[in-house]
Amino acid sequence: MIRLSANPAIDTVIKLVTVAVAMFAFVFVVMVPLYDVLCDALGINGKTSGQAYTAVQAGVDEERVVTVQFVATNNEGMPWEFGPSQTAMKVHPGAVNDTVFFARNPLPKAMVAQAIPSVSPARAAEYFHKTECFCFNQQPLEGESAADMPLQFIVDQDLPRDIKTITLSYTIFDVTDMVNGSVAAR
Repeated sequence: MIRLSANPAIDTVIKLVTVAVAMFAFVFVVMVPLYDVLCDALGINGKTSGQAYTAVQAGVDEERVVTVQFVATNNEGMPWEFGPSQTAMKVHPGAVNDTVFFARNPLPKAMVAQAIPSVSPARAAEYFHKTECFCFNQQPLEGESAADMPLQFIVDQDLPRDIKTITLSYTIFDVTDMVNGSVAAR
């Protein structure tokens, strides 16, 4: 048995802290990529592509209207104010649509965030195309500052006719420590 110090209580604390750090690192290093692979393979969770949509549209379906709802959620421990400038839009399939999400960092220190999108119903995800999105990149924001973050999207004309409402939800995460190369306990 390896003795780290003369005090068995300190040995126990060191071992517990090591296990906790290892478990935390396992979640970010193994579980997040595994979750992404499973979602891609199974087509679940309404995950959208992380790349800009570049296909040319054939036209706009002026006779059809789809409601797109916008939802914003902060992950636990994310102190930013974050939300859509409007909570819903009526759009025509095939048309290019623009909206903005607002973010404000109330802390005095600079932070970096990453927004993760999800579309529901899940089967609408393949018909919801983002041409410009703040979710494509990490978003740095200086302390006590704010930014408008643009979103441009197209609802595909091939969207099944029974889908009348699409909800685009973003969860924003604090990735400052990961960008800086460290894992910090909060």
